[in-house]
Amino acid sequence: PHFPTNTHTTRGAKKMASEAKRAKLSGDEKDAALAPLKASGWTDVDGRDAIYKEFLFKDFNQAFGFMTRVGIKADKMDHHPEWFNVYNKVQITLSTHDVG
Repeated sequence: PHFPTNTHTTRGAKKMASEAKRAKLSGDEKDAALAPLKASGWTDVDGRDAIYKEFLFKDFNQAFGFMTRVGIKADKMDHHPEWFNVYNKVQITLSTHDVG
């Protein structure tokens, strides 16, 4: 198989272009942006600027398929979730690393 050798440079250019559009949200802006996620079961992680949710599936195949779909989409958005999987359970922690 052929693997591209210069994807990091392209991804880096996209990241640099989008960084100018990012700014740290105020407390109220952050609360408003997170409200729909919290309404659907995401919770704050103690001691971190992060949110967490556990997903349960019928079996490992469904859990792994979910992780694959989310992983592809997240990578295209230059996001990389922390996650843990055992059989039908997927635990995800999302945090921001882009802004101070």
